[in-house]
Amino acid sequence: MEKSDELVRVAESAAVVPVTPPLRRVRPWPFGAALTTAAGATAVLLLAGTEWLDQPAVQAWRTVCLAITVQALPFLLLGTALSGAINAFVPADLFTRVLPKRPALAVPVAGAAGAVLPGCECASIPVANSLIRRGVTPAAAFAFLLSAPAVNPVVLTATAVAFPGNPAMVAARLLASLATAAVMGWLWLWLGKEEWLRPLVRHPHSGHQHGHSRWSEFRLGFQHDFLHAGGFLVLGAMAAATFNVTVPRSVLDTFSGSPWLSVLFLAALAVLLAVCSEADAFVAASLTGFSPTARLAFLVVGPMVDLKLIALQAGTFGRAFAWRFSTATTVVAVAASVLIGGALL
Repeated sequence: MEKSDELVRVAESAAVVPVTPPLRRVRPWPFGAALTTAAGATAVLLLAGTEWLDQPAVQAWRTVCLAITVQALPFLLLGTALSGAINAFVPADLFTRVLPKRPALAVPVAGAAGAVLPGCECASIPVANSLIRRGVTPAAAFAFLLSAPAVNPVVLTATAVAFPGNPAMVAARLLASLATAAVMGWLWLWLGKEEWLRPLVRHPHSGHQHGHSRWSEFRLGFQHDFLHAGGFLVLGAMAAATFNVTVPRSVLDTFSGSPWLSVLFLAALAVLLAVCSEADAFVAASLTGFSPTARLAFLVVGPMVDLKLIALQAGTFGRAFAWRFSTATTVVAVAASVLIGGALL
């Protein structure tokens, strides 16, 4: 018996036991920080005084790119700060308790709630992301994301100033934007799939964790969201500036004569120009050669879909979500503009 036990011990000691290598923590590549650094280096180069950089086209590109970035940056700061505050200080179940339990009813309520945030589209994306992480149904968060930049008091006031004596334009913008936000929320309930969202967004979690200071969580969340979203903001601004410089003004005159082509063209122009929602009314008012319905399409599509927004959505929610959501939003926004604009304008 002792000999048998000895043989078992020898066999066990000789057995090859697989050793699991220690797991190495893979840190996510700070894409936003890297892109922001690259954009900063590009800006330094553009300001360096090189001879070819003094050409009028390059100067115009630089001006437009910097204007879009500087115009949107304060609102991106507002949005990321609000997102960090929600994640760190607001109880996890507050929004699920305030919104209706039925997602179909929560969508229009969330869309109407967008009127209380005086920010632009750059601010709404990190806030919507934070809402989803706190347990709000994505359909309601996306309705808020679309409505907040278009129906808040600052934007509606700017629209009234840009179109004096034309309250119908303000009402049409409000109704078309709310309708688009609600329809897109309901479409997500009907056709949306969770696998289109990034895993970090897909699974709700509470922002506050035991053993961590709430102010520390706010600082870390704000720093991460701002660096990440800031890089995509710069990328979208560079693309919009490129369009502004390369497309000649004569192209605008070609499309203004056709009612249908003018609507589609100004909708596409809103996507490419990426003007902040609190300034786009003045751009639309200057396009006097186009019909009121076409200019309404510019005002409705722009705050919901543009180059910088597509880049920000891709960086926040994932590319699979961004291209589907942006395409569907554009179609719904154009349809709402044509229907409501045809009735009111």
